[in-house]
Amino acid sequence: MGFVEHKLIRKGSLESRTYQEAILGIAAENNLLCVLPTGLGKTPVAIVLSVFRLERYPDSKILILAPTKPLIEQHLNTFREVINLPEDEFALLTGMTKPEEREESYRKSKIIFATPQTVRNDLKNERLDLSNFSLVVFDEAHHSIGDYAYPYIAKVYLESSQNPRILGLTASPGGTKEKIREIMENLGIEKVEIRTEEDFDVAPFVKKKQIEWVNVELPQTFFNIREGLRKAYEQRLKQLRKIGFSKPVRLVTKRDLLDLQKKLMSGPGGYKKFWGVSLVSQAIKSEHALSLVETQGINSLESYFKKLRSEKAKSSKSLVKDRNIRDAMLLAKELSEKGFRHPKIRKLCEIVSSQFRENPRSKIIVFANYRNMVREIVSVLSEVENSKPIEFMGQKEGLTQKEQKKRISDFREGRYNILVTTSVGEEGIDIPEMELAVFYEPVPSEIRSIQRRGRVGRTKLGKIMILITKKTRDEAYYWTAHRKESVMKKTLYRMKGESSPKKRGQTKLEDFKDL
Repeated sequence: MGFVEHKLIRKGSLESRTYQEAILGIAAENNLLCVLPTGLGKTPVAIVLSVFRLERYPDSKILILAPTKPLIEQHLNTFREVINLPEDEFALLTGMTKPEEREESYRKSKIIFATPQTVRNDLKNERLDLSNFSLVVFDEAHHSIGDYAYPYIAKVYLESSQNPRILGLTASPGGTKEKIREIMENLGIEKVEIRTEEDFDVAPFVKKKQIEWVNVELPQTFFNIREGLRKAYEQRLKQLRKIGFSKPVRLVTKRDLLDLQKKLMSGPGGYKKFWGVSLVSQAIKSEHALSLVETQGINSLESYFKKLRSEKAKSSKSLVKDRNIRDAMLLAKELSEKGFRHPKIRKLCEIVSSQFRENPRSKIIVFANYRNMVREIVSVLSEVENSKPIEFMGQKEGLTQKEQKKRISDFREGRYNILVTTSVGEEGIDIPEMELAVFYEPVPSEIRSIQRRGRVGRTKLGKIMILITKKTRDEAYYWTAHRKESVMKKTLYRMKGESSPKKRGQTKLEDFKDL
């Protein structure tokens, strides 16, 4: 095993890999979107490119961006361990850093680590001048869409820098050419480089992931509840045809309903508009209830029904008066009082119990979409032998960053051995590697699916188990994400071919010595 050799890189601190060298050869001369699976070394690419830019432009600075404070802190620590520069040449800047301290760091430090919102605000308030920055790294570059801070920062940077270079890093930019193009345009990207676990130059570094689909059967009582909810849902869709919504019922998605709601809200007023908006809202709410009974469980559904009954919105009041909904509510309440749970819960307990019998020192992560489900899972797993679960959620869901760090630290040190998390655990948090990841439900997003899988199999064999309720949207969601990921890879490889430079130029680390 060889190591990267450079005067600014500590000896023996960074392994040399041929695929990273090839990517660096292109990143040296082009604004690049680098797509690599989690755990295969996106950060080392950023580190080596940073030192080469500093060597080429000795008086310049580097800006490293990441969406969350824990993730940008992680990058700071990694760069410090590898790059041979004095401590005060590194600076961590977030919204918690005082403005005057940020201004001083921009002036004095060589490599700045910051959250994008902080940098955007400082650019708008003229606290930051990017003219002397020779590289900006956009980590988790798939966020570079819409109103997110990344596109604004890239635009200002490309307009003001004397020697601009951009590196976007992601494991999953998105499934369509349009989405990938949007990211490229928003960041001023010129080239795309992708590697997957199947590529010949990557394969030697890949730790295999054992993926298993675990099917469970929905009990008939759950189907009875679903039938009532489905009738109420389809009735609303049929009524929406009167205002021109003609898509076949079986093909309607939640996105279709949200788009229709937006269209109606922006249209002219009158009875037709308000009636339509109410119908769409009722359809969305009944569709959500359907999702809960199919993929989550009775307790989650019962909690949602309680919320609906307490709401003052006309759409909620109309919905709870519907006979089909009322029948579903009564049956859900009855099952909840009898202690019925979704069959996934029992299967999850079996999986966890089996894992600890096989390896009592295992670390496990369980992903679930909803807070209520996270809490229920923690409660149930607490009864499993050797199981020490802890819930892990985002700041919007009630955990401060300080509490998040404490829970991750406790998990790393073994006080807990199961992390049960919402989507916050998918990216942006420095979570220790797991032996096992369990998806309580599949997710239709290829980006989220890839991020979840990246939590295992980084340095050793990892196992992933996906719970799927048969004959429900779980099956559709799994295959949707699978198809989108397949399309994404094919699209990226085609775009890589289209955007390959006419001459590859420098492709070996040694070639950078003259930069």
